[in-house]
Formats: sequence, structure tokens, C-alpha cells
Amino acid sequence: MKDKNKVILTCSECLSRNYVTYRNKQTASERLELKKFCPRCNKHTVHKETK
Repeated sequence: MKDKNKVILTCSECLSRNYVTYRNKQTASERLELKKFCPRCNKHTVHKETK
């Protein structure tokens, strides 16, 4: 777990912070962007990594 860091994913539409995941910062240089279900919007939206 030395090279993995915790990342918070935020909904791009309602800006609620829904998911927490891990990513390797040495291999992935760009910000993480996943399409996931947002319970607040009640639909699938793009979730982006926050600072």
C-alpha cells in the first residue's frame, strides 16, 4: 500500500462525493474519471477524482 493512495470521486453534475477508491500514482499520471451511479442524481454520471 506504499504506492497506492486514497482518492475521492465526485459526481460531475451534483458535486456530491460518493465514492472512495485507490489508485497507483506512479503508473497513472492523469486524474481518474469513471462512470458510476450517483444516488443523489439517481442516474449514472461521470465521477472525477478530487484533490
